[in-house]
Amino acid sequence: MNKKLLDILVCPVTKGPLVYDREAQELISVAARLAYPIVDDIPALIEADARTLSEEEAERIRKAQSPR
Repeated sequence: MNKKLLDILVCPVTKGPLVYDREAQELISVAARLAYPIVDDIPALIEADARTLSEEEAERIRKAQSPR
């Protein structure tokens, strides 16, 4: 995922930041608890296409993103 593109993309639901999950090829909105798929290198930022995160999954990502 291009760093410049990631810097300007936001969650369409919350307008908040997205976290790139390289392994799952998803952009994650922790605030909305949604994971948007990346298909053929194109982020599909459509709420209906997003996967809902469990509370545990969202908390794990939140903790990984917080400064130590």
